[in-house]
Amino acid sequence: MDRLCYETLARQAYGGYLLREAPERVLQFGEGGFLRAFVDHFIDEMNEKAGFNGKVVLVQPRGGHPEAADCFTQQDGLYTLILRGRENGRGESRARVISCVSRCLDPKRDWKELLACAENPDLRFIVSNTTEAGIVFDPACGAEDAPPASFPAKLTAFLYRRFQVGLPGFWILPCELNDHNGDLLRECLLRYAAAWGLEESFLIWLERENHICSTLVDRIVTGYPKAEAEDLCRELGYEDRLLDTGELFGAWIVEAPESLARELPFEKAGLPVRLVDDYAPYKERKVRILNGAHTSMVLGAYLAGQNIVRGCMEDEVIRGFLDGTVRQEIIPTLDLPRAELEEFADAVAERFNNPYIDHALLSIALNSTAKWKARVLPSVTDYVRRTGTLPRRLTFSFAAYVTFYHNASQRGEGCLIGRRGEDTYEVRDDAWVLDFYDRHRGGSAREIIHAVVNEPRMWDGALAELPGFEEAAAAALERIEAVGMYEAMRECL
Repeated sequence: MDRLCYETLARQAYGGYLLREAPERVLQFGEGGFLRAFVDHFIDEMNEKAGFNGKVVLVQPRGGHPEAADCFTQQDGLYTLILRGRENGRGESRARVISCVSRCLDPKRDWKELLACAENPDLRFIVSNTTEAGIVFDPACGAEDAPPASFPAKLTAFLYRRFQVGLPGFWILPCELNDHNGDLLRECLLRYAAAWGLEESFLIWLERENHICSTLVDRIVTGYPKAEAEDLCRELGYEDRLLDTGELFGAWIVEAPESLARELPFEKAGLPVRLVDDYAPYKERKVRILNGAHTSMVLGAYLAGQNIVRGCMEDEVIRGFLDGTVRQEIIPTLDLPRAELEEFADAVAERFNNPYIDHALLSIALNSTAKWKARVLPSVTDYVRRTGTLPRRLTFSFAAYVTFYHNASQRGEGCLIGRRGEDTYEVRDDAWVLDFYDRHRGGSAREIIHAVVNEPRMWDGALAELPGFEEAAAAALERIEAVGMYEAMRECL
């Protein structure tokens, strides 16, 4: 089978959109599946529908994998993106050859070539996804390193070269999941500039000439489909070692002035990108509705017999519990317009029911103590503050969380081991959390709920201060013990 490249597509008389030649306008730190299924997909759409006419230079954040970079060269920068999911109640699968990538650089091998990109007057945008651990200040990175180890240090060196050649700055759009990722990146850049003793005029240029924007990204990307790759390539008619997959849904919230829209024509291309003055309400929406729905449902759903998220959506009791939780107890705690929140909740429900993704409940259950605190507790406290009553389903989700951990009666290596019928499951969390539950084996529902509610390291005292919460959670746990998880969830409908 021929390898994907322009020549292969020409032989096949490929009729889709392709952009073979265009100026390099985007530098992208991160060559992995997420950015290629998200930002590069959007750029490819802008090239086709809005005349953006731009290519993307990919950069491995750390480097040291020249064979991976060379794969892009061998495929002329082309790769196939397959987006799959449920839309308007139906399963959809769409394949597109992405042609916006020009090349991929390994900074350990191609450092001089990377710095030379700073001298390109057409280059205007920088995006990144180097994981949350990528935006860090490493004092070991020096100005003379070629290249320095950390991503912000590489970026500082790149920006300094840009400054030296007298060209304008960039729109910089980090896609890492850190809170206020733009502010965090700016802080790292300024620290490197100070540590390296760079001139004051560079600091002024850095602040005045560059727009470093906080952003929020939302798309599940499943990456290279190893188990399906051979069959998919056979259907496509070519070999593609850069094949990428993800869900249909996508959303990018960018904290930036409207002037960005004049340079990046997202709206003209009909893309799900929104420029806002403050991205925090949208971050809160995602954490509470999407992540909060996961966390409030999965532990109870697993103990009720389900194994994957899609199975939960096909069960009327668990689906009813989830819908009631989101629409009656989470959405009322948020400040964005109700219609907008309902639309997002509808999209979340379709995403959970994606026929192409088997999202295991036990993988979501990892570190559920911190997840419940970050994703669910704020909805509980805000609901009480706004209504003066406890949210019944969210309170039940706490009892389900305690059941999942408390039922684990054996200590394993780095985990606790629980039972669900004939099956065993692992509870994985911070060591001190596992030690806590290991110490509190046995006892009544009210005793364990009292211990958990009043453990300050878990909730910082927030649950202990909620009137009636401990009693309501204990009552929910007693119902779970009396009738089983599934029937107890049914009683919450």
